[in-house]
This record gives sequence, C-alpha cells and structure tokens, in this order.
Amino acid sequence: MSRIDDTFAELRAKEQTGLVAYVTAGDPDLTRSALILETLDQAEVDIIEVGIPFSDPLADGPVIQRASERALSAGTTLKSSLEMIETVRERIVCPLVLFTYVNPVLAMGAAEFMTRAADAGVDGLLVLDLPIEEAEELREVAITANIDPIFLLSPTTTHERIERTAELGRGFLYAISRLGVTGARDAMAEGVSGMVDRIRLVTQLPIALGFGISKPEHVREIGKLADAAVVGSGLVSRIAEVTTGEDLAGEIHRYVRWLKSGLDCPQV
Repeated sequence: MSRIDDTFAELRAKEQTGLVAYVTAGDPDLTRSALILETLDQAEVDIIEVGIPFSDPLADGPVIQRASERALSAGTTLKSSLEMIETVRERIVCPLVLFTYVNPVLAMGAAEFMTRAADAGVDGLLVLDLPIEEAEELREVAITANIDPIFLLSPTTTHERIERTAELGRGFLYAISRLGVTGARDAMAEGVSGMVDRIRLVTQLPIALGFGISKPEHVREIGKLADAAVVGSGLVSRIAEVTTGEDLAGEIHRYVRWLKSGLDCPQV
C-alpha cells in the first residue's frame, strides 16, 4: 500500500473525513514554501497538494494564477520545486501530491520527471490537462516509480469515463464540485451529492471533493459525502495576505485548524 492508501485507511478506521490542502510551490518563494509545507503537516492536514507553477494555467482561477505568477517571478522551476520538496520530505509525515500541467512533465521527460519526483518523496501525481485517453503511458511510468496517478472527475463526466478513470486511478479520485476554473465560493454547488453517488457506483477508491471550499461549513458538508475535502484558493489567498508578515506559519496553522473544525463530527 502507498502512503496515500495508508492515510485513507486510517481515516476510514477513525470514521473521519480528510483535509487536502493545495499550495503553489515557490509562492511567495521557495524558502517560505518549505515553511508552508511543514506548517500544513504540523496543522494535521491529511494530504498536501503542491502545484507546479506554470505560465498558462488554464484550469486555475485568478487566485492561483497570481500565485503561479509570484512563484515564476521568484525564479521557481519544476526542478527547484522538486529540490525544495526533497529538502523537507523527511520532516513531513503526510503524503505529498504533485499538481501540474503536462507541459513541464514533457519538457523534462516523463521518465526523468518520475525519477526525480520519486527521489524527492512525492506520493501522487495529478496532471490537470492530460485526458484519460492519453494518460496510460504516463500512468505506467508513474506506477513504476511508486507514484499514484490521480485523475479528475467533473459533474459532466459520463458513466463510461468515470469507469475508465477509476480503472486508471490510484490513491484517490479528485472530484470537482463545479465546472470552470478554481476559486473559493461562498456556497457549495448544487448536484454534488448526485455526482459522488455516480462515482461510488463504479469504484471503491476514496473521493476527494474540491473547487470552491473556503469555510468550515463547506468542509462539514463534504464530510457527509466524500472521503476528503480539498481547499486550494482559500488557503492560497491567506498565504498572499500574510506574505510580508512575520506570522506566516501561525496564520496558516490557524486557518487550517479553523477549516478542520468543520470535521469534528464523524463521517455519515
């Protein structure tokens, strides 16, 4: 079993919903990125997604686009992101998942990318813009490197594509609760329950539900449906707000604990 499998097995045994946190590597710089990853782990996030900054992030909303811009302006690259992850991996307990577009992977070369990611201690990989029809080769390289390939499902994904995605995926499936780009919202999208039910019909893989989560109430609602809630833009916004402050770690820790207050109740 992988570290991701172990995490979800432990959550299930405790009847708890997990919290997955997304941050962009190199935002605001690599030194503080390392601090952020350690702080998220200390705040008891269950899985950390580390986004690789990219110059054309089509699936990301303004908050994460600006995070990518800050990271790229600070000189962050795929190579330096992996090096940063490797420096902090031994001090982090929870699984680390890379969140990237396909171009940086292909530019480095899939085999070299997977080797470097595995050496850095990466546990999972989600390639945002890689359709499942073209994913099999990269999936096999990832599995060979002991990295779980993770795939996205949307509200409009057909039953046939859900089945195929479940066949290819490992670790967990990432279900997005809305169509469009990422970003925090005030209210959860309608129809989320039906989407999760459709996924449950075809797979026993854990489901992490994201896009738009920004407050404990959202996390609590997701806990009734999915195995984990994913927070991205809300957290990245907090990081941007306190970038120049002295209490970056403290603010992140408080924010995560605030979100996790929505998980006080066991899963239903």
